[in-house]
Amino acid sequence: MIVCSCLGITDKDINAAVDWMRASDAHTLITPGKVYRALGKSADCGSCLPLFLSTMRQNANLEIPMQLRGLGRVKTQDLQDEGRRESHRLP
Repeated sequence: MIVCSCLGITDKDINAAVDWMRASDAHTLITPGKVYRALGKSADCGSCLPLFLSTMRQNANLEIPMQLRGLGRVKTQDLQDEGRRESHRLP
């Protein structure tokens, strides 16, 4: 199925890119931008992005490696505490 008509990217292309990236690096975060680059292309109009993402999410190899899960979750309190420490260091 054609996912991106602007660039002629199919669901098979996306799945092949995701599979290749996971096989080459088990710990990498796979993003749409990386998939485009792996296919030697760059996003054009972006209207395909919802279908592009849906296709990526259906691939079992897209799963985030266990070691990387939760790294983006930073508690607001931690940020506030860090801000207080930084403000005390200012001259």
